[in-house]
Amino acid sequence: MANEEDDPIIQEIDVFLARSLLEKLYLFQYPIRPASMTYDDVTHLSAKIKPKQQKVELEMAIDTLNPNYCRSKGEQIALNVDGTCTDETSTYSSKLMDKQTFCSSQAASNVSRYAAAVYKKGELHLTPLHGILQLRPSFTYLDKADAKHREREAANEGGDSSQDEAEDDVKQITVRFSRPETEQARQRRVQSYEFLQKRQAEEHWVHLHYYGLKDSRSEHERQYLFSQGHGLAENTELIKSPSEYLMMLMPPSVEEENDKPMAPSNVLSMAQLRTLPLADQIKILMKNVKVMPFANLLSLLGSGTDATAVLRCVQQVALLVQGNWVVKSDVLYPKDTSSPHSGVPAEVLCRGRDFVMWKFTQDRWVVRKEVAAVTKLCPEDVKDFLEHMSVARINKGWEFMLPYDEDFVKKHPDIVQRQQMLWMGIQAKLEKVYNLLKEHLTPKKQEAQSAHPLLVSGEQRVNMAKAKVKQNYGQLEKELQKQKAEMKSNDASARTDVPNIRIKEEPVSVEEPMDTSAHEGLNNGLVNGLHTAQGSMEPVNGHLPGGCIDRVAQELKAFVSSTFKKQFVLTLSELKRLFNLHLASLPPGHTLFSGISDKMLQDMVLDTGCKQILVPFPPQTAASPDELKVYALWEAGDTYDQHRQVLLEIFSKNYRVRRNVIQNQLSQECGEDLNKQEVDRVLKVSFCSLW
Repeated sequence: MANEEDDPIIQEIDVFLARSLLEKLYLFQYPIRPASMTYDDVTHLSAKIKPKQQKVELEMAIDTLNPNYCRSKGEQIALNVDGTCTDETSTYSSKLMDKQTFCSSQAASNVSRYAAAVYKKGELHLTPLHGILQLRPSFTYLDKADAKHREREAANEGGDSSQDEAEDDVKQITVRFSRPETEQARQRRVQSYEFLQKRQAEEHWVHLHYYGLKDSRSEHERQYLFSQGHGLAENTELIKSPSEYLMMLMPPSVEEENDKPMAPSNVLSMAQLRTLPLADQIKILMKNVKVMPFANLLSLLGSGTDATAVLRCVQQVALLVQGNWVVKSDVLYPKDTSSPHSGVPAEVLCRGRDFVMWKFTQDRWVVRKEVAAVTKLCPEDVKDFLEHMSVARINKGWEFMLPYDEDFVKKHPDIVQRQQMLWMGIQAKLEKVYNLLKEHLTPKKQEAQSAHPLLVSGEQRVNMAKAKVKQNYGQLEKELQKQKAEMKSNDASARTDVPNIRIKEEPVSVEEPMDTSAHEGLNNGLVNGLHTAQGSMEPVNGHLPGGCIDRVAQELKAFVSSTFKKQFVLTLSELKRLFNLHLASLPPGHTLFSGISDKMLQDMVLDTGCKQILVPFPPQTAASPDELKVYALWEAGDTYDQHRQVLLEIFSKNYRVRRNVIQNQLSQECGEDLNKQEVDRVLKVSFCSLW
């Protein structure tokens, strides 16, 4: 109350909001005027504006008769700009600098809180501003003077040349074709300073008419600064509480949000990341990190995340390489994209990167030249592939960037087996696309063994040997206890059979001889992070355990039957590829993961009613043995059974047959006159997988 008495209200003023000049009113801020120019009675020779950019250019006259005006300097400037001759293109027709050009720039990006106020008869009328422009002198006439000077020099040099030299010489022209522009390159070009300057220059000037301060038109326009109606309906915006009115005048949130630094579009904070679904979180993390152990992935996703759900999601966007997860190629190179270096489509890039990933499943080291020779891609693309998952070592090649994750392989053998089957399918595709030789398919064990002792210290070998002893000790102890328990039970039940019992005993002493082999310690010769000695799931001597054989046979028979009903003729190589893809789609722990040999697969094919077709391929063929074994479903129960059997008999005699021979043979055996279209349909239905 004391403060209010010290600061009494002297006068209350009504405030009105004028709308007539809404989005039309600009505030011009002129520079400090020179002594030779007064803005009260200055003459505006011309004015023009670019509405989209809110850019204004004004041309004002200079009082050359003012005693503060330097006439000699004005004549010198006019002479430098226009030269000695005067014509319509001259900037200063009076041979004197008698005008000055001003260009505008935006003084504030957000002018919503600014208004022009007019006070009249105890009323304050406000009109919101549409823009605030600062006018600065333009010195483009200096650029024009430089251009005139260069033209005069060129004309003087050209006058001395002879008439013979005026003839144009024949010059060689080099034609270059630009690469197709990617979406990222187009966005960078659109955001560049050069492109924005070009866009601004393309907008046309709109010429304006200038009316002086005392002109009748100016007097008429100034009346629009007053509110046209004082009714409440016209000024509902001002009927607010004091706090609301203050928020309208000074909204703090808008300013604060604009002042916050904007993060790049490809940067996502961990707080924002955890608001997304689990599958999207894993995809974003793998796309940015590219190679990650499973333990690190779980720690980034936060505590309480279900490991089983993470395993299910990560297999959709990544592949297992040496026990670590590497992002899939189609995630990094989506469809309809291309290489920023060479313009190669995404499909080719994915195949090349898959080849690099597959090489790392075979060995820890990859040579860049070998990858480039096989994939036929440019060095920049190959380097990108290698930098995603490996580190360059001088005089050695590229080494996989993460150590082999033994813990994950032990805890999740079903995932490892499933990923191994998936890699077998990828390997089959790569063999067909790149025509891989045996030297590309087998890891270089000898070279790896000779190279490892240089990289492994003695302390590392001791630690690896100790870890291996601890690992084997627990397993051997459990096995020994189990065997002792069995031996005691058998001894109690039938003592006469004790001499016939044979128990496999293995050393369980902690002082086991230490294995210092660097080759096994660094996990060379591994297949997708799985030791070939420990992780092999092939049956022993072609036989499965007795309890599993019936279930495995049923599952295998169901797969073979459904496959041959869709594709009646298959090579053994194609059948194995389809079987590996089928295994990759099965859930972990399925019975088929117990191991299926080639012999079991071939026997099951024959048991389901299929026959092997002995196609007489030429001896010089480059096909593999599995591609030479052809199996066909003899009776499918459809209308094409007889036609299919005739075709198979034909191809069992010759591997290449003319179409007219097939048509005649089908007509004779089936008693039907088949035209060309019907023969094509029979061939397509019968040999759809090989056609």
